[in-house]
Amino acid sequence: MTLTRRSALRTAALAATLPVAAPLLRPARAQSPVIKIGVLNDQSGPYANTGGITSVICAKQALEDFGVAAKGLKVEVITADHQNKPDLAVSIARQWFDRDGVDMLLDVPTSSVALALQSVVREKNKVFLNSGAATSALTGSACSPNFVHWTYDTYMLGKSTGGAVVKAGGDSWYFMTADYAFGKQLQADTTGFIKASGGKVLGAAQYPFPGTTDFSSFLVQAQSSGAKVLGLANAGGDTVNSIKQANEFGLNKSMKLAALLMFITDVHALGLDVAHGLNLTESFYWDMNDRTRAFTKRVLPKTPKNYPNMSHAGCYSATLHYLKTVAEMGAAEAKKDGVATVNRMKAMPVDDDCFGTSKIREDGRNLVTSYLFEVKQPSESKAPWDYYKLVATTPGDEAFRPLADGHCAFVKA
Repeated sequence: MTLTRRSALRTAALAATLPVAAPLLRPARAQSPVIKIGVLNDQSGPYANTGGITSVICAKQALEDFGVAAKGLKVEVITADHQNKPDLAVSIARQWFDRDGVDMLLDVPTSSVALALQSVVREKNKVFLNSGAATSALTGSACSPNFVHWTYDTYMLGKSTGGAVVKAGGDSWYFMTADYAFGKQLQADTTGFIKASGGKVLGAAQYPFPGTTDFSSFLVQAQSSGAKVLGLANAGGDTVNSIKQANEFGLNKSMKLAALLMFITDVHALGLDVAHGLNLTESFYWDMNDRTRAFTKRVLPKTPKNYPNMSHAGCYSATLHYLKTVAEMGAAEAKKDGVATVNRMKAMPVDDDCFGTSKIREDGRNLVTSYLFEVKQPSESKAPWDYYKLVATTPGDEAFRPLADGHCAFVKA
């Protein structure tokens, strides 16, 4: 058959009228939404070593240990410095929630900052896992169903460290207190244990926070009070500076120093020559057992100059338990409802290398074991960061304020 120009045109026209076959489509694979964790803490001020970048590193270690990619999860960790300013922290959190899709806030030292964020997280129905703030109000008068208090609080510190000092004969106290929510609550909680044991408080000096570096006038007031014990209701760089200056004044020869919130990072900053003999409470010590040593061995190459303390360990533990919960619920469901995610976290037992097993109570209090330590003499330390002797252990269900005494509004009587 001879193909003429006319027949070729007819063939092309006919082909144009025929239906076009649809291309072969492969079934679409469901995409898991990205889970975003926002580590919000002090990275430049008095709490930079007790939290700071080491908290971020520990949170990322949880992602690595859990194996998020192998479990089909996409997880990002972002971070910011709140500079211990509640208004700045609220602004950052709103931006993270509204623009950046953050699902969970982590760490957040400075009690005034944590308290300010409670309403924002609840309004946006996100998740707030706190390892760095101390005020016991966070699971009491300021409790939230979106919140878990992970590592320690002022009640636990007052009971463990304060109680031990009173039992040892320290029955008259003078407080030097950071003038914001944390310091005031720590002084109040510790005062309750002092009075319950028959002791008394002879006075207190509250100093401006943040920004105070010279504590000499407050130390003179404490010394002139005649009290046996100087209770330091502060933390981080303030605690380090307070103890250094008390040592320079020779105050530690006439008064017992009670550092009510002190971390191993503070002991390291002071050195054993100054810190030896101090009692302190932490819920984590890197050399406590095989599991804590294994965790420290994994994280230490990423933060060799700052061994993890209980706040850092709390960031790891909280992140790991959150990831387990997200994996069980599914990322899409976890992102929908912060309260539902926290409720699922409460229903699941907590177990990790930092704290062993624990349980999250109805009011959001994670019931970790607390340990009272004494700082070693220089001659007793056999290795870097070998600083603690264990004095007493308090199980989690005894270490924290009884549930009924907190009067958390959403907990049913």
